[in-house]
Amino acid sequence: MAGSKGTPPTAVDLPLPTSASHSHGTLADLLPSHFTTDITSWLAEDTPSFDYGGFVVGSSPRTAQLLCKSAGVLAGVPFFDEVFRQLDCTVTWHYNEGSYLDPDNFGGKIKVATVTGPTRKLLLGERVALNTLARCSGVATKSRKMLNLVRDAGYTGVLAGTRKTTPGFRLVEKYGMLVGGIDGHRHDLSSMIMLKDNHIWAKGSITNAVKAARAVGGFALKIEVEVQTEEEADEAIEAGADVVMLDNFDGPGLKVAARSLKERWRGQRNVLLESSGGLTEANVGAYINNDIDIISTSAVHQGVSHVDFSLKIDH
Repeated sequence: MAGSKGTPPTAVDLPLPTSASHSHGTLADLLPSHFTTDITSWLAEDTPSFDYGGFVVGSSPRTAQLLCKSAGVLAGVPFFDEVFRQLDCTVTWHYNEGSYLDPDNFGGKIKVATVTGPTRKLLLGERVALNTLARCSGVATKSRKMLNLVRDAGYTGVLAGTRKTTPGFRLVEKYGMLVGGIDGHRHDLSSMIMLKDNHIWAKGSITNAVKAARAVGGFALKIEVEVQTEEEADEAIEAGADVVMLDNFDGPGLKVAARSLKERWRGQRNVLLESSGGLTEANVGAYINNDIDIISTSAVHQGVSHVDFSLKIDH
């Protein structure tokens, strides 16, 4: 059946390896049932009418090899599987999701999976499956790399992505973050109440915005407030925010503000501090601060390099 696993050859892993077989369960089990309809629409977008290339090759059964041609973390297996399931093909994986693949150790190419089915359907699914796998693996690779960097710099808190995802592709990108080992942060506007500068300006004050949010969010939803200064952070904490985001503070300023806030509110409020904006591979050492509970960054999913995969029919 699609998604069945073969015996995985030895793969090279980065430190802090993760995989779809998470210590608490299988990440694929997180996916909602409707993700299959997304894939149906992607296939329809790619072939909106006649399949001319399919006519050329016909429907005789063939086998194709999924090849990895650049280094990265393998992620997106459930999406790849579903593409070919819908096209009556089977996928046998030779590596587990979460493995770090380095083609340089295998002569430039690694056979990651084998796909079998009607020739035209292999080609119908080829580009949709590869695009999804390449993007998801790119996000997972960057997430793993950034996590390793902050851990090596001594950070013990949570590294998270952001909601700055590609419209229509959020599920794939958030899934890639999880395979990479980081926190996906909130998934949408309904997941957590985040009050940013526009909310506060529109409502008149941080206090008014937090009170309004609590009135409808109740006990079930956390409230996070974005602030620009320590004074704003104090107001947010006093108003009852669960998380305070110190937005775009520079490294030294972040350390001073975070330490001050932790000391001032210790024993009075159970609040988490988050920093967002500015974290890069180059400044990790100066940025890391264990008075910050959460570091969120879009660097793990915006502008990341894709992992290079291809699908080649045996010949």
